[in-house]
Amino acid sequence: MEDLRKEFPVLSKYTYLNTASSGLISRSLLQWRREHDQKLMEDASVFRDAHRLVLEGVKKEVAQFMDASHNEIALVPNFSFGLNTLLEGLPQKQKVLLLEKDYPSVNWAFEHRDFDVCYAAIDEHLEQNIERAVVEHQPDIFAFSLVQYLNGIKIDLTFLKQLKAYHPALLLIADGTQYVGTEVFSFSESPIDILGASCYKWLLAGYGNGFFIVKDIMHSKIFPSTIGFNSAEAMYSKREEISFMKHFEPGHQDTLNYGSLGHALQHLQTIGMETVSKRVRTLSSKAKTQFVQLGLLEASVVQREQHSNIFSIKGDEALFQKLKEENIICSQRGHGIRVGFHFYNTEADLDKLLSVVR
Repeated sequence: MEDLRKEFPVLSKYTYLNTASSGLISRSLLQWRREHDQKLMEDASVFRDAHRLVLEGVKKEVAQFMDASHNEIALVPNFSFGLNTLLEGLPQKQKVLLLEKDYPSVNWAFEHRDFDVCYAAIDEHLEQNIERAVVEHQPDIFAFSLVQYLNGIKIDLTFLKQLKAYHPALLLIADGTQYVGTEVFSFSESPIDILGASCYKWLLAGYGNGFFIVKDIMHSKIFPSTIGFNSAEAMYSKREEISFMKHFEPGHQDTLNYGSLGHALQHLQTIGMETVSKRVRTLSSKAKTQFVQLGLLEASVVQREQHSNIFSIKGDEALFQKLKEENIICSQRGHGIRVGFHFYNTEADLDKLLSVVR
């Protein structure tokens, strides 16, 4: 573990519990980025001639990491861009189920358009609330974050499979930004139809990169209008031959940002997602036990059997400032202080947090 921590110099300065806000950059990724820009400086367009091969290589990394097909993947600068592109291809006036107080980039994209929106509450009965809303409102689409950014409540993936089995026509659109990179996940085996993510958090890929994965069966049912060079060759004769996922990739793509994603995924694969999953799960379980004993968590989190690696602990501005003084990095979100644990965090990090909170 100490060797892994050495890859992230910021850990020697801070007790860093803020990956839910901004993931870390590794030494090896920084070196890769320096070498990339050195080559771009020295060779300019000659270096860029290979950009398609680079981007295809990144897609292969995403496909392997997410257990998805290569032709289901698009590289996007962030989740918000991808979702807005997607929604421009969906018929308006459809009924959409959202979660109350879900991440703004999820809810606003639907609320800002001409969809018929209904909601389910996020509490200890999240799955029952969703099922009840589906039965009552009969939505065409259910869009949601897999993990809630405010308090870390994680939707039960087994429940999603059951939901899809009973409502096969329901389109499931998931934001995986606060989830992907924390545990082993198979897109192909999941009931989710469309999954997008920004990759600067738990995937540790830096800013300006993300991906959208759309199952093959959906390609003939959605009609995005976004287009530009790179969607097709720069010839008008090719304009009508654009593959579905290329509508998400108009314009010149940045090999630095997307290459950073490819490098970050390779790093996680080298560590092993089983190792990452176990480390995150073990530390998060210990954290929840301690937080419950101290009465730091809201009832909706305490009463759920499964939880993620993100927590909102009770605390005011004075406590937040005290944590900063102790070089414990976290965020104020909603009415609490949000902390999160990744594979590079340790029990010593948790103990230091608890010592200040107590």
